[in-house]
Amino acid sequence: MRETEKKYLKWYQKIAYGAGDLASNTSYGLVSSFVLLYLSDTMGLNTGIIGTLMLVSKFLDGISDVIFGNLIDRTKSKLGKARPWMLYAQIGVSLCLVLLFSIPGGLGTTAQYAYFFAFYTALNAIFYTANGIAYSALSALITRNKNERVQLGSIRFMFAVATNIVMGFAVTNGVEAFGGGAVGWRMVAIICGTIGLVVNTISCLCVKELPEDENIVVEAESKTQDDKISFGESLKLLFSNKYYILIVAIYIVYYFMSNLTTGSAVYFMKQVLGDGSLLGLFSMMKMFPVIIALIFTPILVKKTGSMQKVNFWGYVISDILGIFLIFFAMQKNLPMMLLFMFLKGTFAGTMSGTLNALIAEISGYTYRTKGVHIDGMMFSCSSLGVKVGGGIGTAAVGWLLNASGYVGTAATQTSGAINMIFSMYITIPVILGVVITVLLGLMTVEKENKRIDMKREANN
Repeated sequence: MRETEKKYLKWYQKIAYGAGDLASNTSYGLVSSFVLLYLSDTMGLNTGIIGTLMLVSKFLDGISDVIFGNLIDRTKSKLGKARPWMLYAQIGVSLCLVLLFSIPGGLGTTAQYAYFFAFYTALNAIFYTANGIAYSALSALITRNKNERVQLGSIRFMFAVATNIVMGFAVTNGVEAFGGGAVGWRMVAIICGTIGLVVNTISCLCVKELPEDENIVVEAESKTQDDKISFGESLKLLFSNKYYILIVAIYIVYYFMSNLTTGSAVYFMKQVLGDGSLLGLFSMMKMFPVIIALIFTPILVKKTGSMQKVNFWGYVISDILGIFLIFFAMQKNLPMMLLFMFLKGTFAGTMSGTLNALIAEISGYTYRTKGVHIDGMMFSCSSLGVKVGGGIGTAAVGWLLNASGYVGTAATQTSGAINMIFSMYITIPVILGVVITVLLGLMTVEKENKRIDMKREANN
């Protein structure tokens, strides 16, 4: 039976896998959207210093991605390759999340920066990396069906988007409900960490990895060699794959853009629009259309036979809509801003549901051309992009705020700070969308895999 015909997953397993992104985003969403606000406005720390510490942390983070990817490739256990890492790393994620939002007020300023750096790095470079790479790689290990992988990608990002919408409404209100200040932030972190631990465990235990001998697309006599090659050889294979370079670039730009907007969103609502309570509404109108897009993504991909076509043209339309968004944002026309934000998200949202499936295609390209499986290291690009792109995006918010003269404890902000916040939330993301469009235009791995398969069949 052909790979595209065989079904591997039941409906509840698809949902359970997708729910893993709910667990992931209770930590990632809280850190990317709110940690800077907590540090600047509650703890009174300097946003420029925080941004620099985040950048230094991301250098360590980038190194750990390929290390954990290689470890996952070499893991053999009753739970499989990826599931043990996904299951146990979440314990560290939840613990570090709580500690990150529990900076002792009695520490000196330098000690507070050191405390933040230590637990921010441990959260991201160690535990979130191990959990995230394992979770992403799992989609290639529990099914060989391309359409099921697209479905898994759509479902997981639906959970991610829904989680971020809820957090947009609930986090700041939750902080206030628990008394505000440091105590409020700590209680919210405890709740998020607990939810993440419970949901991640359910997600991990509801799916099962396939036997290793069920290869993606191979000749009958081919054998997997991933256990025989060195770490250095694995790295060489990764970076000799042009599509791996492209997907890493897409991830980095995408998550830089995402974290720049999420990190600056609360500042935009408070300082530009003058109403911090609008955060939940804007988060919903930015993210909810992604859910709509993800519902139709598997249908569009199946109809066109190409993830690249769906993503590329979706971003082209989104880029055009971005021009109108800038115009109405300058006028502070809230209804039209929300409308065009919704439309942009609808057309650009298809990519979110296909990223994992694209990585699986790229991993398949490595196997077709080199005869080696390096799924764990291949899926490190998702974690690498999330952490490096997202981390630099969050750090950039701190740098740009500091450069513009923003002071967290000040009653009013300068016009320079207001203009910078506007650029971070509205203008720069539109420009970055154009960059992503160009990269998507070069992502022809599906066409290349089909060409290789047709050539192989012709030779046989």
